Amino acid sequence: MGKVIFVEYTLYCDESVDKGSQYGDFFGGCLVSSSDLRLVEQALNVRKVELNMHGEIKWTKVTAAYLAKYTEMMRLFFTFIRQGKVKVRIMFRDMRAPFIGTQSVNRDDKYFKLYYQFIKHGFGFLQTQDMESFNVRIYLDQLPSDAEQCRRFKQYLLAMPDTQAFQDSALRIPANQIAEVRSHDHVLLQCVDIVLGAMQFRLNDMHLEKPTGATARGKRTIAKEKLYHAIYQEICTIHPRFNIGVSTGARGIENPHWNSPYEHWVFISK
Repeated sequence: MGKVIFVEYTLYCDESVDKGSQYGDFFGGCLVSSSDLRLVEQALNVRKVELNMHGEIKWTKVTAAYLAKYTEMMRLFFTFIRQGKVKVRIMFRDMRAPFIGTQSVNRDDKYFKLYYQFIKHGFGFLQTQDMESFNVRIYLDQLPSDAEQCRRFKQYLLAMPDTQAFQDSALRIPANQIAEVRSHDHVLLQCVDIVLGAMQFRLNDMHLEKPTGATARGKRTIAKEKLYHAIYQEICTIHPRFNIGVSTGARGIENPHWNSPYEHWVFISK
């Protein structure tokens, strides 16, 4: 008899800057079990209402006036991460390390190849050999490409559990369980966007930028730097002295890519 399906996860995925001054090709996501999903989403949405944040929250909308509210949302989001109810992964490339095959791979192909690697390796699905089978539903923030390329990408994801690398993995992706969604409708995607934005902001030294002709930084830049520091402090409650610019080590966690609450991965093309 086959393994019994006993749990389902929802994976929310987002992407950000593809070419920063120092780091680019940013991808981010969070994984939540079906047993925790409703509780987490309800709590985050309730807090948004309490803070009078009725629209979509996202990194590009951070201002000095809303800094305290965004900080409070991140505090709650990381509470669930610390509790193990949400697992967050951030992937990016050091622009000094070339993407192998850049000369023959166009921008869209590179985007989908990197996205595939992020989903395949970022969440530790290959470290689940000793588990019972589990389903994963994948929600992708709307893909910036034509319909046929998106269709092929989703087909590759659906076929991933059947590849040789996954023959001992517990991962299953049921048909029709991969969808493009609007981040406006999903608070967890919005929270991932904020963390992802904060990392690309700091790694590309955008906290040092000044408006053209100005001698001082703008209020929005200062607010974003403060929010980044608030997020960094939250990460350090999980991983003390965390280095955002390197791949996260095991830190004493068994099967860390699967079990760790929060990880960064600096992708190196091979």
